[in-house]
Amino acid sequence: MNIEISPKIREACPQLTLAVLACNVQNNETSPAFWSEMEAEIEQIKASYTLEEINKRPEITATRKIYKTLGKDPNRYRPSAEALCRRIVREIPIYKVSMLVDIINLVSIRSGFSIGGFDAEKIQGAIRLDVGTTEDEFEAIGRGKLNVDGLPLSRRSRWNRNTYQRQ
Repeated sequence: MNIEISPKIREACPQLTLAVLACNVQNNETSPAFWSEMEAEIEQIKASYTLEEINKRPEITATRKIYKTLGKDPNRYRPSAEALCRRIVREIPIYKVSMLVDIINLVSIRSGFSIGGFDAEKIQGAIRLDVGTTEDEFEAIGRGKLNVDGLPLSRRSRWNRNTYQRQ
């Protein structure tokens, strides 16, 4: 797997470190056992943070700083990990999508980092961590079309469906 980091991202976040986990899996409906673990994490977040404290988590603070450096207001365009944790504290249910998406959401909630997941069989060419432009389009769950101009995103050189994944 070829992963590139754009010069704009390197400049905005010179200390960036990426981790990649590759595995063979079969996606299914989310199991009750897994969702019990998700619910336990949801309760942990509710017990640990107020709405005003979510963006003070070090990982979320670091991501918000990158958003600001790239010219995007993190209060209007929140990093996905922050948005998930805010939903939890506001007692808005987390979407149950599929086992793989729900695992990514759980890791994001626990870690405070915004995480992307990709189907390697559908990727042709490199994955590029880049900065969105006005030409880029992203359909956000529950929000519709999102303005990703100035937001960090993963760009695939050739992709069968969506071209971008917001970070």
